[in-house]
Amino acid sequence: MIKRIIAAIGIGGAAVTSAAEDSPAGPYKDHSTNLIYHLLFCDKLKLFNANHEGELKDPWTALFKEDPDLDAVAKIANDKEQESRVRLLAFGLLRSAKKSVPKKVLLGTIIEVRLPTGLDTLAVFADGGARYINHSGKIAVVEGVPSPFQKEIDEVIKASHPIVAAIGPWDKDRLPAPGKGNIRMTFLVSDGLYFGEGPMDVMQQEEMAAPLIQAATTLLLKLVDKATNSEQAVDGNPH
Repeated sequence: MIKRIIAAIGIGGAAVTSAAEDSPAGPYKDHSTNLIYHLLFCDKLKLFNANHEGELKDPWTALFKEDPDLDAVAKIANDKEQESRVRLLAFGLLRSAKKSVPKKVLLGTIIEVRLPTGLDTLAVFADGGARYINHSGKIAVVEGVPSPFQKEIDEVIKASHPIVAAIGPWDKDRLPAPGKGNIRMTFLVSDGLYFGEGPMDVMQQEEMAAPLIQAATTLLLKLVDKATNSEQAVDGNPH
């Protein structure tokens, strides 16, 4: 079961069809890993379109049209049964068309920590999905329900809500990955990307940030533990 939920080695769970020279630059050595990193933020519809794999059908058909039906896109954005990332892309498309969208609908949280050895990135989505990119470039993917990580994922989203309520959307281009020693919390919200950033030791003491950091750490430790056990099983000790 865990093997079906987590892809601890390689890209796992994502379509990567771009040639290396077409992949966006990013904080990781591998072009494909950088592509996965940028897709987490759900702010570049063209990137999803360029890397879509398989049969093109709704909701992707509606989102990828050159002249999209904005009423259809709005239905996708407001459909709580849709995948969080799809809803975020739909909300982004509506914003780019200057259409009004509801404010502060939180659909995901991304935690980035710049370590001396590289960048750790944990993305958690309101629909129960999660992605973890280790500083080494290894990627873990959590999909589907029921999930052994549901409680921890819910706690990350819960701890994100007070921060989103207190701040507003970033109105400029998304920033490059944070610098050494810093932690950045990016919130994927209906009306745009929200974020907060600072030194790890400072943010761990901050009233609203501290519960989120703790929740994310709890999820990450469990995820890494499950991934490690899964690798051991695949190596010849199945249980």
